[in-house]
Amino acid sequence: MPKLVFELFSTSSTLVSISSPSTIPNHLVLGQHNIKSLSSVRYMSTSTNTLAIEKKMVPGNEVQQVELLAGVEDLYGGIIIDMEKTMDSEAFVPLLRASLSQWKQRGKRAVWIKLPIELANLVEPAVKEGFKYHHAEPDYVMLVNWISKSTNSLPKNASHRVGISAFVMNDKRQVLVVQEKSGKFKGTGVWKFPTGVVDEGEDISMAAIREVKEETGIDTEFVEILAFRQ
Repeated sequence: MPKLVFELFSTSSTLVSISSPSTIPNHLVLGQHNIKSLSSVRYMSTSTNTLAIEKKMVPGNEVQQVELLAGVEDLYGGIIIDMEKTMDSEAFVPLLRASLSQWKQRGKRAVWIKLPIELANLVEPAVKEGFKYHHAEPDYVMLVNWISKSTNSLPKNASHRVGISAFVMNDKRQVLVVQEKSGKFKGTGVWKFPTGVVDEGEDISMAAIREVKEETGIDTEFVEILAFRQ
């Protein structure tokens, strides 16, 4: 059973809003203090469910329950939704619309949705609600929707690769060159320096050592960077 957390607060992110002290049930207490005299109380579950529940008082003291997608606030005024559980697209759309409406009212700037490959069925309905592709990895796609009226300041996805070319010299001042078995220089007879692409998170010097080893079987020691070109 998920634990229930009651938190006093006075912000606009109320999940349970009580219009007057008289509407608070008698059995709700916080420690030894009756909370009848408080104007609002927040309810949320500590479990990692996909949905959050918002309850609002409507005329006639009736409670209107609104389900929202569970999102985490980032440092830039945005919301990040990490979809983990299987959901039908017909159930997803009304939840997404209600969530977007609520987040717009709260002044949020952007909404990110991380969809694992198992939930690819939600890509199309999300796009129809204004989301666009930002980037993708082998096991997920990240969608984003700029919901603020301010100028879109979202960062672009990474679009560059770093390549290296290794200048290797031995004690006899002989320079190491290779011929390609594949690529545009295959079969041309051209001799060239060992080259390759730096892996994600890899240091440039380690990439140079690795590429030389992979292409020639020779162990090398990194000395310095000779030049950059773009």
